[in-house]
Amino acid sequence: MNEITGTYVNIKRFEIHDGDGLRTTLFLKGCPLRCKWCHNPETLGAAPVLGYYAHKCIGCGRCAAVCPAHTMDERGHHFDRTKCTACGRCTAVCLGQALLLYGKRATPEELLPKLLADKDFYDAAHGGVTISGGEPLLQHEFCAKLLRLLKENGVNTAVDTCLCVPQSHLAAVLPYTDTFLVDVKAANSDLHKALTGQPNTQILENLRYLDAHGARIEIRIPYIPGQNSGEIEEIGKLLAPLHIVGARVLPYHNFSGAKYESVDIPYALPDTPMPAPEEVEAARDLLRRAGVNILDETKGTTE
Repeated sequence: MNEITGTYVNIKRFEIHDGDGLRTTLFLKGCPLRCKWCHNPETLGAAPVLGYYAHKCIGCGRCAAVCPAHTMDERGHHFDRTKCTACGRCTAVCLGQALLLYGKRATPEELLPKLLADKDFYDAAHGGVTISGGEPLLQHEFCAKLLRLLKENGVNTAVDTCLCVPQSHLAAVLPYTDTFLVDVKAANSDLHKALTGQPNTQILENLRYLDAHGARIEIRIPYIPGQNSGEIEEIGKLLAPLHIVGARVLPYHNFSGAKYESVDIPYALPDTPMPAPEEVEAARDLLRRAGVNILDETKGTTE
């Protein structure tokens, strides 16, 4: 039998935006969507990728000594991404922390001790472990095993998902997931495709599947001016019949430009402004009028 492994980007401790209480969040690689406002571009592709933060480079030249993708001359450091195999050797010697490898392989058993390191804090704050991404359920077998191990250790679990996955992937993790954190980006399927690259048909079917199976669901609605800001009322109508815990409206921010540059991906919304607080509150009011419970508005930003 082949060993189950997953590809992850990072583990963040003491998070407060990824579910109830204090959380440890594991970010996995790969996503079926290409949201124009995505704040985690390093998670989009399934394969490992090297991030290069030029402003952090101190010109030590150690990377060039171990990898031909890096060269040094009188003008400083040069990185040829076409020669990079994302082996990670350069990240181990970089003195300025200008090089980061996004994508490491591990088994659930290897990651479990790291995720249990703060278990005492989870118990005290009703927190736990959240598996996020990217879209974690693209690696559903890995998630199911890791979530089962976490539950066997008495840890509250959450999965942050866009739901653009086969229903069988949800069924695999449903028994071991305490809360699903679900993004709803647009009610109109054509607009959803224009904003994310995919229609929302499968997403809404999966949302109703989770609801019908009694899953605890928290909705996240990214609010991006000029993109999906006119969708809030229709999203409220869509959510009102469901048995969700509530929804959060997550205001757009434009702080992720450096990450896009580091992985050589153009950012689609460089000139989009952050919404004014009163604009976001008006969106929340529209949802309240539709009968949707609004959760603590201080927890969460768009991802």
